[in-house]
Amino acid sequence: MSDHAPRTAGQRIARAVTVTAAALVLVFLMAPILAIMPLSFSSGSYLTYPLPGLSLRWYEDFLGSERWMRSLWNSMVIGVAATVLSMVLGTLAALGLAQWKSRLKPLVLAVVLSPMVVPVVITAVGVYFFFAPLGLTGNFAGLILAHTALATPFVVITVSATLQGFDTNLSRAAASLGAPPLLAFRRVTLPLIAPGMASGALFAFATSFDEVVVVLFMAGPEQRTLPREMFSGIRENISPTITAAAVLLTLFSVLLLATLEWLRRRSERLRGMDGR
Repeated sequence: MSDHAPRTAGQRIARAVTVTAAALVLVFLMAPILAIMPLSFSSGSYLTYPLPGLSLRWYEDFLGSERWMRSLWNSMVIGVAATVLSMVLGTLAALGLAQWKSRLKPLVLAVVLSPMVVPVVITAVGVYFFFAPLGLTGNFAGLILAHTALATPFVVITVSATLQGFDTNLSRAAASLGAPPLLAFRRVTLPLIAPGMASGALFAFATSFDEVVVVLFMAGPEQRTLPREMFSGIRENISPTITAAAVLLTLFSVLLLATLEWLRRRSERLRGMDGR
């Protein structure tokens, strides 16, 4: 049958139903974000519709507040540090699991990925009771380690997916030509798995940057992150400044997703070139 053959009535109805259902799901998912965005431009002091007027005062309050900027800086520092650690640990774990042939491999992989499955509040309680005797609560080191544990599984998954199409004969060829293991990894393996590492790093950073439950258990007054500041603001004093912070975080998330899509397409192009 030709690709341009006319659709039957049933096919047209099925396509219309699918498109309508997808549109409704998209509207359902986007509705909270679309409701928040106009409120961030309100000139009033309360979260109400209709808007009394338009103003950028809440963005100015967010960007000019030492409290909000300190929490943003804390989130960036913790997120970047946790991302770097999770990239190293996750990449090493993925490489080891890819080469390990054992019946225990599924069990080990399940343990490595367990932070993604276990409810985060249980993880937070466990981390708190484990770190408290070590003096790792109420400081940046403990938060970074806890966020690393939450973020590492994402790196393991993305790098492992990249390794599925990796030809191990390339590494063997480099070794047969006299390249030391580290040089073979840097020149052969690393360029091919780099898109997976970058995707994992984006997921890891987003996980750390958006995390609030572990922060509530582990952080002290000096480690207040942006999500915790927003949570506290909602609980104690609902200010439209929170909506401005939410819009900026949404735009940041969109930027991360666009970068992730670009990396995915680049990875597909590299695999196509490798296949040729």
